[in-house]
Amino acid sequence: MVTKTLELIFDFGSPNAYLSMKALPDLLDRTGADLIITPCLLGGIFKATGNKAPMVQYADAPAKLAYENLEIRRFIAKHGLVKFRINPHFPVNTLTIMRGAIVADDEGNLDDYVDAVNHAMWEDGLKMDDPEVIAAFLSENGFDGHALLARTQEPEIKAKLVQNTEAAVARGVFGIPTFFVGGEMYFGKDRLAQVEEALA
Repeated sequence: MVTKTLELIFDFGSPNAYLSMKALPDLLDRTGADLIITPCLLGGIFKATGNKAPMVQYADAPAKLAYENLEIRRFIAKHGLVKFRINPHFPVNTLTIMRGAIVADDEGNLDDYVDAVNHAMWEDGLKMDDPEVIAAFLSENGFDGHALLARTQEPEIKAKLVQNTEAAVARGVFGIPTFFVGGEMYFGKDRLAQVEEALA
């Protein structure tokens, strides 16, 4: 039996990445696919590609920004994502927690880490660019927060996040969430139907 995989290019800074991930379990069940999460730095992707966040990109086009927000509300309603809240500290600098994702991947618990930090960012509204807040939250949720934060300063960890980000850009990634099914790229939560078709 051929194992199907869905790769997600991911950064906690994207609310649409959180929303996508909440919709993925049912999709993965239906398709029998495995999810691979590749931590990258959204700011680095934007810088390398000239892309901008919607709130910046459409600042002078209020109707477009309003429509983006409407799409988010529709997606939330469709998938029953009642816990979602825009983080009051948004935009949050995700460098530390994304390095933390590289650490968690190295230690074999990336899925649990992503679930926990997504919760902190997009349900609890925590200031997840404050090292003390990060350490306290992680320690309360099954991690050794201070040990994990210490590892985010290791040169190999820093380098791996840079490598992941550069490799994503080289594959054509310009934003997050981006999905890959084989060599085919799909951008945004609104492409999940196409992703499912590709997996099926």
